[in-house]
Amino acid sequence: MRIIIAGGSGLIGRALTSSLVNDGNELIVLSRNPGRVINFPPGVKILEWDGTSVTEWGKEIANTDVVINLVGENLSGAGLLPLRWTKERKNRILQSRVNAGKSLSQAIEMSDKHPAIFVQASGIGYYGTDRRYEFTEESAPGNDFLANLSKSWEASSESIEELGVRRIIIRSGVVLSSQGGALRPLLFPYKYFIGGPIGDGKQVLSWIHIDDVVTAIRFLISSYQSCGAFNLTSPNPVTNNDFGKTMSKVLNRPHYFRLPGFIMRLALGEVADMVLKGQTALPAKLLASGFSYKYPTLEEALKNLL
Repeated sequence: MRIIIAGGSGLIGRALTSSLVNDGNELIVLSRNPGRVINFPPGVKILEWDGTSVTEWGKEIANTDVVINLVGENLSGAGLLPLRWTKERKNRILQSRVNAGKSLSQAIEMSDKHPAIFVQASGIGYYGTDRRYEFTEESAPGNDFLANLSKSWEASSESIEELGVRRIIIRSGVVLSSQGGALRPLLFPYKYFIGGPIGDGKQVLSWIHIDDVVTAIRFLISSYQSCGAFNLTSPNPVTNNDFGKTMSKVLNRPHYFRLPGFIMRLALGEVADMVLKGQTALPAKLLASGFSYKYPTLEEALKNLL
């Protein structure tokens, strides 16, 4: 297959690109800074785009089987500690997602030949953070910043469905990878023997191993009946306290230094809600489709990654 990935230099994009190339697929990665995209497998074509407009890269759409949109400014920033969600940052986070989806959709609409499949990234923040519920793909959206962000993100490429393109929406949970992402800040206190629950520790972490993310995306692409939204999470979410206990067991480190929630809120503001609230998101449609997880439990996942 010939595949275009926008956002291919991110955590999921790199792992997915490597997996697809290793199986003989032709990959094109769209990047705002092609010169800084390094350490990709041989044969991957890197094209420049600004994430907003359709330029020369748009010509590639006509001969492409699958377009994958993973674009979105990192919610917590690039450093170890999250950055506050100022009004300006919130707008950048939103526009990075919406503009990319609209640009890719416009390129497809302008092309004489359309791809068969479009994969649209999103997140389980779509459902909000109510601890009373377990969320599946049938659940209604929430109404906080992340929920409204996810709704706009998903809507940015909705128009291509009218062209007969099979659109798959991947609502990712907390992706665990040794190459970056959420695992590094979660691991940090345990490496220095100061790990423990955050806040009351009862908030649920709907996690997934990076290998299962890649395998799930490839599974959905190859499953011809798969369309619409899918939660990319493990079938076994855990509370923050249980996550820490498992981390403690795998690393042989203590788990008793509680970090009070009010300290996180003082330091990080609204962005602290990503850690202090959480949500239970279950992959009902993915399981019903017959997908099999390589790392269904947290202990298995952490032993592999750590």
